[in-house]
Amino acid sequence: MTRILPLALSLAVLAGAAQAEPVGKVGVDWVGNDILIEAIEDPKVEGVTCHIAYFDRSLFDRLTQGNWFEDPSNASIACRQTGPITIGDIERGAKGENVFSESRSLVFKKLKVTRIWDEAHQSLIYLTHATEVTEGSAKMSISTVPLYGSGAKGQ
Repeated sequence: MTRILPLALSLAVLAGAAQAEPVGKVGVDWVGNDILIEAIEDPKVEGVTCHIAYFDRSLFDRLTQGNWFEDPSNASIACRQTGPITIGDIERGAKGENVFSESRSLVFKKLKVTRIWDEAHQSLIYLTHATEVTEGSAKMSISTVPLYGSGAKGQ
């Protein structure tokens, strides 16, 4: 798995953010481009696991297409209850809380997962998006985990 800035990921782990665990890799063409799938356990909500799929560019693609130090912004996310849910000390405001962050370019672009608590609907919302200086973060994906009937503790 190609990582642009492994140090940034290591620092995120030390800061208490979730760590991604590789679970799958699908080759998409003959030049070595892949779709990577990683599992991320929410560090503050026990019993919730998110799976993220994203594109990983090959060396050949980087040489021929340019943007040598950057991966695409697209990512997809699916989050599910994978055990008894226990909610820790989470941010409950409308802006949510960063759960995971990984560098997608040499300098500015990051792939992020943000958790938002939807109290009215008793759900946790997980949003994945890229942070970009020039194009914003228009490419995003969302997944929800309902808490109704889950027996979630700590609400």
